[in-house]
Amino acid sequence: METKTQVEDSIIQESLLTCIDLANSDHQSVLSLKQACLDSGFFYVINHGISEEVMDKAFEQSKNFFALPLVEKMKVLKNEKHRGYTPFYDQIPDPENQVQGDHKEGYYIGSEVPRDDPQWDYPFYGPNYVLPGWRETMEKYHQEALRVCKAIAKLLALALDMDADYFDSPEMLGKPISTLRLLHYEGKTDPSKGIYGTGAHSDYGMMTLIATDGVFGLQICKDRNAKPQKWEYVRSIEGALVVNLGDMMQCWSNGLFRSTMHRVILNDQNRYSIPFFLEPNHDCIIECLPTCQSESNLPK
Repeated sequence: METKTQVEDSIIQESLLTCIDLANSDHQSVLSLKQACLDSGFFYVINHGISEEVMDKAFEQSKNFFALPLVEKMKVLKNEKHRGYTPFYDQIPDPENQVQGDHKEGYYIGSEVPRDDPQWDYPFYGPNYVLPGWRETMEKYHQEALRVCKAIAKLLALALDMDADYFDSPEMLGKPISTLRLLHYEGKTDPSKGIYGTGAHSDYGMMTLIATDGVFGLQICKDRNAKPQKWEYVRSIEGALVVNLGDMMQCWSNGLFRSTMHRVILNDQNRYSIPFFLEPNHDCIIECLPTCQSESNLPK
């Protein structure tokens, strides 16, 4: 009789994801992107314009921070503005299957808003409590990641038969909720025992842009209702970033585009990643797009 672990191990394979060239955003690129969004909502982007130097500096600063003693990291614990440090085992995204919190620690960096801004009191806006030497590096990466996401947003709009600037507009992304997270994973996980690097979940925002250090770990499940669930590894490609759509994009598209469940599995290796989470303006209303509904396909 197969154990749960044997069943899971027997179905793990590598996912074949579409690669979108942002330097060649032609009609074929839009069609390729649309198919990727229909299939899983996960894809790669290349020629994104974030230099290797900027990427290396961001990872270097991330590793330097996580190498600090815990007592130092706890001095910048995450606050009510969702800025700062989150320790190991702090988050449990899949409480039904996790017996303990995620085997990861993180650091939140968000959109900078001055104290006299009308949106100062909103969640996710405000100052960042970054360490000495961080600000230039992290602000640069944050700006570059936002630029890439806006370029992707134009292609997504075209793929949904909307004007290219529909999402990249002042009403949608004029003052977006954009959060950069530095993540460090360590240890060995075992799904059969409810131990994960990150438990299974889908992202609730618009899209996520992920840079990794090349260490395997990210897995996706295209059909969360399958028994047993089929998990596929997402390979890191040198020079490419991984993109996944969130629940908001699934809502905008009336379920046409996928917000796919994913998780992280570890094998006793340190793993670092830098996801950038993009959500629209705080007062943006999320509702089904007119091109994604009809009399026979009402908004879900």
